[in-house]
Amino acid sequence: MEKLKSAISQTLILSISQSNPQNLHNTCSSLHEFFNQLPQFHQMIEDLAHTNTSLCHKNEESALEFKLKGNNCFSNGDNSNALRFYTQALRVAPRDVDVMGKNLVATLYVNRAVVLQKMGLFLESLRDCNRALAICRSYSKAWYRRGKANTSMQNYNDAVCDLKVSLCMEHSLSGKRQIEGELKLILGQNNSEDFPPNVIKCKESDIHDQLQDIQLQCVETETKGRGMVSLTDIPQATLLHAEEPYAAIVSKNCRETHCHFCFNELPADIVPCSSCSMALYCSQLCQIRARGQDRQFHTKKHDIGFNLSSDLENYVASVTKAIDDGVNIKQHAEHKHECGVNWPIALPAVIVLAGRVIVKSIEQNKRFGESSTIVNLELCHNYLQLDPEAKLELHISSIVLMKCLHRCYGSDIPLTGDTISQCVLLLSQIKVNSMAIVRMRSADSIGPPSSAGNNTTSTVEQVRVGQAIYLAGSLYNHSCQPNIHTYFLSRTLYIRAIGFVTAGHPLELSYGPQVGQWSCNNRQSSLKEQYAFVCSCTGCSQINLSDLVINSFRCTNKNCLGVILDSSVADYEQQKINPFSCGLPLQVGRVQRDEVKKVASFLCEETGSTHRIKPGFCLSCGAFRDLEGSNAVVKKAEICIGRLEGLLDSGEWHNATLSNALRSLDLLKSALHPYNKKVAEAEDYIAQAFCLNGELQRSRDHCQASIKILEKLYGDDNIVIGNEMVKLASTQLFLGEHTVEESRNRISLIFSRHYGSHVDAIFPHLQFLYRSV
Repeated sequence: MEKLKSAISQTLILSISQSNPQNLHNTCSSLHEFFNQLPQFHQMIEDLAHTNTSLCHKNEESALEFKLKGNNCFSNGDNSNALRFYTQALRVAPRDVDVMGKNLVATLYVNRAVVLQKMGLFLESLRDCNRALAICRSYSKAWYRRGKANTSMQNYNDAVCDLKVSLCMEHSLSGKRQIEGELKLILGQNNSEDFPPNVIKCKESDIHDQLQDIQLQCVETETKGRGMVSLTDIPQATLLHAEEPYAAIVSKNCRETHCHFCFNELPADIVPCSSCSMALYCSQLCQIRARGQDRQFHTKKHDIGFNLSSDLENYVASVTKAIDDGVNIKQHAEHKHECGVNWPIALPAVIVLAGRVIVKSIEQNKRFGESSTIVNLELCHNYLQLDPEAKLELHISSIVLMKCLHRCYGSDIPLTGDTISQCVLLLSQIKVNSMAIVRMRSADSIGPPSSAGNNTTSTVEQVRVGQAIYLAGSLYNHSCQPNIHTYFLSRTLYIRAIGFVTAGHPLELSYGPQVGQWSCNNRQSSLKEQYAFVCSCTGCSQINLSDLVINSFRCTNKNCLGVILDSSVADYEQQKINPFSCGLPLQVGRVQRDEVKKVASFLCEETGSTHRIKPGFCLSCGAFRDLEGSNAVVKKAEICIGRLEGLLDSGEWHNATLSNALRSLDLLKSALHPYNKKVAEAEDYIAQAFCLNGELQRSRDHCQASIKILEKLYGDDNIVIGNEMVKLASTQLFLGEHTVEESRNRISLIFSRHYGSHVDAIFPHLQFLYRSV
């Protein structure tokens, strides 16, 4: 890309920098014509879009090499690496290759099933057997391994049937004797009439949270444009909206860890794409939905070809019915055009997402007999606000993407100035309107053995796993103090009211930054850079406690709780109070006026003063602090705290590091305000370190200190507090403290408010905590 950019003339670059949506087709056409004259451009497209140069092709030789490595690891008892190599072999194995009379992919699934059973992953082993049977239903070893997996799960009725089917299909005498031996063991130890029923686990799809009959309306406002309001009062925790994405893409950093369709964490029995080695799925269901069904291969070897009793025939039919039903599931086929080419790997995720939007539009037009045009999502964009460099990037990206798609779709994607300009605006819309799909991940910190066993505390963190376009969800405007909460189950977006919302009040979510998370100046900078607007929500237009204290210094007067601000923070806070500088009472946000008065009493004086905020001076008593010297102290302490943070991530740290961090915490407290977020973060890192060191009482104390600060920044019932309370409650649990009951109740209230009945699906580990309490 940089080589292409450097070849563009300054005249054309200037023309692009001055472009607008009305004349965009001209600059797109000019740049496309210029690139068409460059041999390096055509070579780049060849590398990105030609199947012969693909890095993600299936390869029989590589699959056999990985299979051999897996076999060697399994023979040596190294099940973990055997699992890894068999999975790698499955990623690159062609679906239509037979080795020694057996389909290679089916053989690999059975081999991996054996390893999974050895590792105690019986359900995963069973699923791999089913996948092998989907390819070859007369595969005796797959039925045998299925019987072994069912035996391990105490599904004895199914196990007996599996083994009987395997026995009928097995050719060798030694194989038949082995199967008969397994049957005798099961039948000898258990009476089939007394076999326990199969255990059915709860799935996300089994959980229903009814959408309430709330009347929502899209309205136009002068300050924020389109936005959503409710025509009726909305009770707290009400589920307002659920929506599937128009298009979605997995984050590049999660390609090896999360399903490329549903974005859930990948299990041990990963299912690769049937046509390329890039995409990975958590199940065959997701694989089919993402790429479509390979019908021709699916029906291969449909007939069993063996004489079975009527009972066994019915059993085989019931087992394989789910395989046949896969053809009828709803298929998105969003990945199909990406198989076997390099551009989905090489280009940024937002460009690949734009490609999926375009392809979906083309396929829909084909079904309805309409002409192929680039879809107009009817969403806002920020093209006019982009700087020249960003406009140039969009031009180049759009031409490259359209050229790659043209290789696949030909005349359905004409390469003209108009279509390329539509792609430029589409990318601009995606950058502004796409949502980050996040997953909540629970991580356990495990300390050394103690009298109570291993010390384990749970932590909860958000992981950005994907990016998607939700057409209706994009209509909700932003607030740094949102009254609705968004979350995801699989690909589905859910929106829930986190407080009582009166009729006619805007429904606003957070586009990322929130009060308590960042200071006002950092929030404004982030929103302006990414979304091209200046936020005027209550958090950014009214004085609130969090923005005053989050990055503030403490007063030099030990008896004063007042804040001292530096110039960058003071400027933004001054803008909030300027409209009220003529003797009018100062308007504050959601935090009560008394809270602000404790740290900035000067601002709450109802006089004719101008409420001038002076950097370096206390807003309660006027005392002066040397900010240059204080910043030096803070910077020195942060280096030490950062060292502890890095060592905690790596798992390699020493007591000396913890001692240094404790001294640095004292330095931070000497310079920063007691409610400064840096103090809360330092307390949290030290709490984690004490937990790893087995000193749970001290870990609890520092965890509580961190939470007290965060409550001032976020409020008592923010989801951030719920996440931190999980850490505290797990520590209290291992200490045997009765206060864990109170913590558990608080966690339950906060999480239910934000997630309703979906709590268990999003935070399954909480059930262990609740049961233990």
